[in-house]
Amino acid sequence: MIKGMPKVLVVDDEQDILELIRHSLAKEGFEVHVAANGAQAIEQARKVKPEIIIMDVMMPVMDGMEACRQLKDNPDTKNIPVIFLTARSEEFAELAGFEAGADDYIAKPVRNRVLLSRVKAILRRGNAIQNQEPEKYDFETIQIDRERFVVEYNGKALQLPRKEFELLAFLASRPGRVFSRDEILENVWGNEVLVVDRTIDVHVRKIREKLDDKFIYTVKGVGYKFEP
Repeated sequence: MIKGMPKVLVVDDEQDILELIRHSLAKEGFEVHVAANGAQAIEQARKVKPEIIIMDVMMPVMDGMEACRQLKDNPDTKNIPVIFLTARSEEFAELAGFEAGADDYIAKPVRNRVLLSRVKAILRRGNAIQNQEPEKYDFETIQIDRERFVVEYNGKALQLPRKEFELLAFLASRPGRVFSRDEILENVWGNEVLVVDRTIDVHVRKIREKLDDKFIYTVKGVGYKFEP
């Protein structure tokens, strides 16, 4: 472990996989913490405040999906990126993970190079956001505070998972401008993160549900735009 390196929480009920990932990350200098199920993951996340969580989906006591939902519903842990580990590569499983608030997924068996690439890509994006000058987009009925990760709609503060917030803030940065799917994926998820085709649609739908189906509009065949 190298002092000052990011803290990573690895969650898996299979000890051999847990040890393999822990060893790979520790060798790169990360401070690694471990948990064996979703309930332990929630406890550890609150205790050690990791910069990123790598979590298996299928686990006893509490599975990864439920743990992710609870983490994203808690103001203290909602901004911690979550990468799911899954042996299920079907699209519905991937979409369910994004519905729960995950930032990315990695298919098992885990390859070290892929694991490290995904972890570093997500951490780079987090650092880039933190290093930006404080920004607040202030419209008549909605305010988006990028410094505090807070969205206020009609005077009420909303708790948005990290990717939903980043997507909304990105579109709101240029009101009226239509962003293509490729632009959104590059700026919100990054080039090194592989996501399924419907990832953007899932996140847009969830944002619309929270904002009474306002602000984000579809431009068929092109992409999405924000209209205050």
